[in-house]
Amino acid sequence: MSGKGKQTQRLDKILSHMGVGTRSELKKMVKQGRILVDGKAVKDSGVQVNPEINVIEVDGERILYRENIYLMLHKPPGVVSATEDARDKTVLDLLRKEDRIFQPFPVGRLDKDTEGLLILTNDGPLAHDLLSPRKHVPKTYEARVLGKVDQEDVKRFAIGVHLDDGYEAMPAELTILRYEETPEGTVSLISLIIHEGKFHQVKRMFQAVDKRVIYLKRVAMGDLKLPSDLPIGHYRELTEDELNGLRNYHTPD
Repeated sequence: MSGKGKQTQRLDKILSHMGVGTRSELKKMVKQGRILVDGKAVKDSGVQVNPEINVIEVDGERILYRENIYLMLHKPPGVVSATEDARDKTVLDLLRKEDRIFQPFPVGRLDKDTEGLLILTNDGPLAHDLLSPRKHVPKTYEARVLGKVDQEDVKRFAIGVHLDDGYEAMPAELTILRYEETPEGTVSLISLIIHEGKFHQVKRMFQAVDKRVIYLKRVAMGDLKLPSDLPIGHYRELTEDELNGLRNYHTPD
């Protein structure tokens, strides 16, 4: 019944990892004949199996085992990019129970009032590489900025503006999309590509040129773009192509 090789694990460990039940619940399910491996009811929930080789079924449904999960979330404003928070709703609160079981965490953060693309995964090495300053993974934002952003600002961003704490931001690509006249004054709609992720960075970059961000949305990270058909507050798993695109930034051990 058990598969060969390093991938062999206890059946109850596999099933608990997949959220099928606790160890004690799985023991009861085994006694009730509800768990099959390769078409045969198991007698011991601790039996060694290889999830890549053996066919595991629970109540007639095949369990497809995996270690990692990769999710793309269209983060809404008002939700914090954290795994837990005493006061505010977190991005994990938006996930289904079967996805929370994998204990994913946000890759980087978006400010509470910022919306847009956020990746959640439990793949630590990939997350580390996507956030590493050495990798310079581009992050694309769209924003509404109070004040008239002009070509002088474009030039300053291209050189690298100094933030309020003296830090010199890396060169960034600022594109002016259009202007709108509002009761508050001129509002500039812009696109901005940065290669780092300092605290409140986009807002602080515009503060450095005496302007204020009033709406901010991240629309891309690397080659991964936020789909127009993914509603705000919703999420889905990354496709294999999308995941491979992100893995281009990963350096194997």
